[in-house]
Amino acid sequence: MANIQTLDPSASPLDYYGWELRRQREAHGLKQGQLGEIIFCTGSLICQIETTRKVPTRDFSERVDAALGTDGLFSRLIGLVLRSQLPTWFQPYAEMEAKATYISTYQAQVVYGLLQSEEYARAVLATGMPDDLESLVTARMERQRILEREQPPLAWVVLDEAVLHRPIGGPDVMRRQLTHLLKFTGNRWVHVQVLPNKVGGHSSLAGSFNFLRFEDDPDVVYTEDLISGHMTANPETLREASLRYARLQAAALSAEDSAELIIHVMEERYGHRSQLEEQPVA
Repeated sequence: MANIQTLDPSASPLDYYGWELRRQREAHGLKQGQLGEIIFCTGSLICQIETTRKVPTRDFSERVDAALGTDGLFSRLIGLVLRSQLPTWFQPYAEMEAKATYISTYQAQVVYGLLQSEEYARAVLATGMPDDLESLVTARMERQRILEREQPPLAWVVLDEAVLHRPIGGPDVMRRQLTHLLKFTGNRWVHVQVLPNKVGGHSSLAGSFNFLRFEDDPDVVYTEDLISGHMTANPETLREASLRYARLQAAALSAEDSAELIIHVMEERYGHRSQLEEQPVA
């Protein structure tokens, strides 16, 4: 068992969080069980977080801030903590994604991470057989908070139709994931298009890619292989990616027709609309 007294708060965001939680708790004269009672959890959970054996959540952090009067300290720390739980090779991209003002992505295999429902994300991430699945799921949900900002990035998403037909997590999970996608119909900041199967050959048969633009930094293109990710700001690569993405957008259905196709696939493959919490389509 880890000993909180030996934690080096500079070792990682998670170590600092655990060290600071213990420091603040003791400064308020509270035992672990007493703090647990105040924020409606067990003293064992407090212990696990203080010893870095458990990764905290945003809800936990907000409750600790309210209980200890720490002026949002733990709510600010949690973003760093959860980002540190992402795979090391993915963290640089996540940092760039969080700063982007414009995101355009083509996804050939799965729903784009920022638009995944929690249970769909869990099913996707489980395929990699990670040691701590729940931490990865929580980190992915944290990434999505950039879409909830007062001034979020403009996100333009092109999904291959195959994504809609691939039953990741089973029919119920897929039905709810497609329902979740429909919530973005008419959204000012998120634009979803589907590239239909009938298009056949297209400009990105080689696979998925993301294009990030920034106010002050150079644009970057991001791709992934089997075990890692790659970012580049090479001007020739950027031009090629921009051209290919423009062709994908031109070949894809409009946002309105894409929503209708999503509804059709949902009804035909995963259940009737009467079973769903329907969302209006603009």
